[in-house]
Amino acid sequence: MTTPTVRLSVAPIPYYWPRQTVFAFYERLAHSPVDIVYLGEVVCSRRHELRASDWLDVATLLRDAGKEVVLSTLVVLEHAADVAAMRRTVQQPEWLVEANDLGALGCAAGRRPFVAGAHLNVYNEATLQRLHAWGAVRWVVSPEMGRTALAHLQRHRPAGLQTEVLAFGRLPLAFSARCFTARHHDLPKDDCQFRCIEHPQGLTVRTREADEFLVINGIQTQSAAVHNLLDAWPDLEALRIDVARLTPMPQRFDACVELFDAVRRHTLEPAKARPALLALLDSADCNGYWFDQAGLQRIEPAHVEPAHAIA
Repeated sequence: MTTPTVRLSVAPIPYYWPRQTVFAFYERLAHSPVDIVYLGEVVCSRRHELRASDWLDVATLLRDAGKEVVLSTLVVLEHAADVAAMRRTVQQPEWLVEANDLGALGCAAGRRPFVAGAHLNVYNEATLQRLHAWGAVRWVVSPEMGRTALAHLQRHRPAGLQTEVLAFGRLPLAFSARCFTARHHDLPKDDCQFRCIEHPQGLTVRTREADEFLVINGIQTQSAAVHNLLDAWPDLEALRIDVARLTPMPQRFDACVELFDAVRRHTLEPAKARPALLALLDSADCNGYWFDQAGLQRIEPAHVEPAHAIA
């Protein structure tokens, strides 16, 4: 069996799941082949099924199982309480932190090692150099960045800075001050009655032609199609990507992880793995951004030049 050159990570759960569902999810993940797990609420501070102490208990469980644990901060800070919670997360000494907004970046920069989250929107080598100088040990590529631009940044990234790419999951397209889920249920945001918990994969938005287009998840907008780089895995290896990120989904996620692990260990061919992955999904998949096209498109890797030709 080939030793993997790319590690697997699991992103924070973007949806609002019941407390016991979350605990059960991470208990299974502790016995999975993933290497890195990101924890915490990143979408909405009103979600309260797990408290800060609960997340630390989960972190300890995963660390004891041999996983690298990273605590993630909110993407949108709206209230003083959000800022205070972010500062407590960043300033705690025990766990690596993923900074997802400029406030968290400001708290971490020059004070401790951190992961630069995808929502910082890094697009050039000068920013990478600055982040590394401030203490970034890894950066998460913005999901709309294609492999051509990434190849350029990989050639110019600072030594010792790891690169993490979203390889599976709905694309996190935008965040808003408004809660779309509350609006859907004709409720004000401050009295949303936590209706997100009724939609463990978000709410699908369809066009007038009834095509799935977007997913609303509280204040977050996601793609309806699942971003999937499983059959583009040779690109990740050719571009020397360090970590492939998988976004949780409520059903059959364990099987998805196993497929990615088999591909990275070269025990299953990427092209043969994709049909098995599609059978686990309730949505279509897409990879257009990776191939410098519209994100919702599906491009066949066999029809384009390999990544080593552009690196």
